[in-house]
Amino acid sequence: MNPIPDNLSQVRRRIKTACIEHQRDHRSINLIAVSKTKSVADVASVFEAGQLHFGENYLQEAALKVAALPAAHWHFIGAIQSNKTRVIAEKFSYVHGVSNFKIAKRLNDHRPASLEPLGIFFQVNIDDEATKSGASAELLYDLVKACSNLPQLSLMGLMAIPRPSLDFQEQRAGFRKLALLRQSISNQLDLTGFTELSMGMSNDLEAAIAEGATWVRIGTAIFGARAPKIT
Repeated sequence: MNPIPDNLSQVRRRIKTACIEHQRDHRSINLIAVSKTKSVADVASVFEAGQLHFGENYLQEAALKVAALPAAHWHFIGAIQSNKTRVIAEKFSYVHGVSNFKIAKRLNDHRPASLEPLGIFFQVNIDDEATKSGASAELLYDLVKACSNLPQLSLMGLMAIPRPSLDFQEQRAGFRKLALLRQSISNQLDLTGFTELSMGMSNDLEAAIAEGATWVRIGTAIFGARAPKIT
């Protein structure tokens, strides 16, 4: 028996429970099933259970899934190499991980005019960790301002992966920093639509929802432990 649809149901219940506890409307939370390293069959089982948004960060592997499930909404998550921007701009609806203007400009230039603007989340290195990607909070204003003039991008909000913690209040603190930063940037630049927060994963989605997450990126809790990368 395939446990994945049941796992999806459990994650949805966790989201609803967190929303009740923190006085959020559960319809304001968008669930991204992070399906990297998972098979097309696994992804299809989640899609058939009503899940529409999927996250990938291995482009070669993702191409097979995008082709198999074109009706799904595909999110590219993670750092982007310059030579991958054309495919990402053509095949994906959203990108969680833009942290410099060069990549943003390439995504804009490669986005086909026949498609809606590419949804962009700027990745912030919210705890200034040397091992993590993302723009620093200090440079974020200038980056967002520069990208606001790129017509084929839709600037949605911010994304981050705070420092791991098992303490709920510490988890909330990292997400709160991102929420306050998004509000500050939005106010300074008077950006309409810059309202989204992509934050929260399998081990901390409740804390993220408590601090205003609008997109949660869930892999392990839906699909189980990650398999080795497909080469």
